[in-house]
Amino acid sequence: MDETGSAPDGAPESEELWSPPRDEVGALMRAVAERFLQASPEIVEELLAASQRGTRYRAIVDDPVLAEGDRRMNKASLMHWLTANIHRPGRRVPPCVEPEILDFARDLVRRGMDIDDLGSWRAVQRVAWRLWIDACFAATEDHDELRELLEVSAYSITTYVDDSMGALSARIEAERQDLARGAQAERHATVQLLLEGAPIKRARAEARLGYALTGGHVAAIVWIDGVERAHRLEPAAERVMRACGVNRRLTLVASTAALWLWMPAARTPAVTEIERELTDLPGVRVTLGRPAKDLAGFRRSHLDAATTQRVLARLGSVRAVARYEDVQLVSVLSADLAQAEQFVADTLGDLAAADSQLRETVLTYVSERFNASSAAERLFTHRNTVERRLARADQLLPLPLAQNAPSVAAALMLVQLREG
Repeated sequence: MDETGSAPDGAPESEELWSPPRDEVGALMRAVAERFLQASPEIVEELLAASQRGTRYRAIVDDPVLAEGDRRMNKASLMHWLTANIHRPGRRVPPCVEPEILDFARDLVRRGMDIDDLGSWRAVQRVAWRLWIDACFAATEDHDELRELLEVSAYSITTYVDDSMGALSARIEAERQDLARGAQAERHATVQLLLEGAPIKRARAEARLGYALTGGHVAAIVWIDGVERAHRLEPAAERVMRACGVNRRLTLVASTAALWLWMPAARTPAVTEIERELTDLPGVRVTLGRPAKDLAGFRRSHLDAATTQRVLARLGSVRAVARYEDVQLVSVLSADLAQAEQFVADTLGDLAAADSQLRETVLTYVSERFNASSAAERLFTHRNTVERRLARADQLLPLPLAQNAPSVAAALMLVQLREG
């Protein structure tokens, strides 16, 4: 019940399920909530880790946009419960209906997911309860106060989680009904079938999508860091299409902060081409798949772009634009970050910590098929400068570049992506 006597959205209309705490216990609960509020960034990360360990929807872990939505939801939910218990300690807390929660519900619906992921909810609840117990034990040594504090807290947390699940489930159902009435619904369903490799006739899929599935495709994922920049997504998609040299695209709204694109292009533009197009759209990020043909290519190019997005997220890279062909080997190497770090150390030796200009010269030289003149042209410097830098790199490498060039290039790319 809220202060007006109304039941919170998604909660049953009933009296309080437990008695309010005594004043001294309420003061303790308020103090613990205030202490939690101060440590909230660290707590949110623990809750997110628990949520992602417990989820049965791997897309929430693998997709950095959904993962960030999950983080925002956990943070909003935690802040809401703590703030409520600072103002009215130990009373029933209505579900949080902040925009972060509603955006996440909308994103789940667009991706064909539900709120029936009990493993995730209960994992978060267990971690939150463990941290709360530790804080309660630190708050008082009076056994009677501690017993009442824990009893009231248990009622409050459990009821809040159950009420929140009910409220979010109702919101998701409403979003699902809205989506079913929209033009995007059929597109979403068709794209999901194509990406899953399900049997669907080409003509039927093309009619639903309004996009030809014959010929070549280049897929891209365009997303933004922060939903307040969502208005930049469509202009960014238009510019990515332009960089691909085409004038039409299939666009799918994948989430509040992301678009999936397919373009009938025969080539993937250079990273610098797209970066130039996006110079006045800060915060926009793009990954691209390899060009591929027909139905299988429609699927493969998108999976390439998604893999590239995961690589950037895994490495914590802030790079704005990346192509699959540039990170393919890094994707394999970075699957185990500890092993990746060891690979970099073993392969690069002292070059790993060298000046970024020196490392860039080595990577450019390898990508230009060991042609110092071509590398100098790309780097806007003199060939002699390139050769001096290569000689210095050989001094820093455990093995000369000529003996280990593929591994050196892969390790340098991994370092470059990690540094952004």
